[in-house]
Amino acid sequence: MSTLHDIPLQTLDGHPTTLGAHAGKVVLLVNVASKCGLTPQYEGLERLQKKYADRGFTVIGVPCNQFAGQEPGSAEEIQTFCSTTYGVSFPLLAKADVNGANRHPLYAELAQLPDAEGEAGDISWNFEKFLLDGQGEPVARFRPRVVPEADEVVGAIETILPR
Repeated sequence: MSTLHDIPLQTLDGHPTTLGAHAGKVVLLVNVASKCGLTPQYEGLERLQKKYADRGFTVIGVPCNQFAGQEPGSAEEIQTFCSTTYGVSFPLLAKADVNGANRHPLYAELAQLPDAEGEAGDISWNFEKFLLDGQGEPVARFRPRVVPEADEVVGAIETILPR
């Protein structure tokens, strides 16, 4: 995989960034949506953010409208929904495609990582999670129905977080 830290990204409010802005942090990158049956996972993501932020961890949300049009809002609507409904304090990136011809280069790289069953390839739905170590290397992939505070997610985070 190429260096994920160098792939150009954009914040939800339109500023250029990269994952390199989070160098040294363990990152849980999640494609998110506001109108999905899995949207309540924002609560668990925010709890992880609060629990581990002081140890060098951050969640990063990537809004995506590719799955049944479940993230139709503007950047402002997404930000307002996330902050007022779930108290989201972690960074959100600009809306992006995670599959298909217009797949963001970040997800072109991440899709190569297999999950616990050895399956790589397309993102299956909203709230698919990728755990990156402090050097930006992907170390684990969790499918959408694996909740943020599942033992396997928490265990993987704690294994690579500095003590």
